[in-house]
Amino acid sequence: MRRSRSLTRSPSPAAQSGMSLLEIIIVIVLIGAVLTLVGSRVLGGADRGRANLAKSQIQTLAGKIENYQLDTGRLPSRLEDLVSQPGDAGGWLGPYAKAAELNDPWGHPIEYRVPGENQRFDLISLGADGKTGGDSYDADIRYE
Repeated sequence: MRRSRSLTRSPSPAAQSGMSLLEIIIVIVLIGAVLTLVGSRVLGGADRGRANLAKSQIQTLAGKIENYQLDTGRLPSRLEDLVSQPGDAGGWLGPYAKAAELNDPWGHPIEYRVPGENQRFDLISLGADGKTGGDSYDADIRYE
């Protein structure tokens, strides 16, 4: 017995194989959306991490300045005095910091001002852009 094929019937699901073009496009778009979301989180996380590191680095450096003051009886005139002993610093028990600690996570020098605006000294990281002011990751990070 010979079966005749109907031109109006579609083949059974078991006879169909593969995906349609529309299904492939939908999968590609979904994969792209997921990669975009993950990429923005990962790349944005680097700057967020540097900003948090700069905040803690400023606090740690302030503690080292206070240790210097306890030992010598005065504040350092510049941050480099924490690394190598200045000629006029009696009681210096350093080094209090390493040279690399005087730069923020973006590689910019941390600003040190004596006297500070509202306290004995100011420590300032200028953020990702290295310029005064700014928003988000470019904003200045100050010791408080």
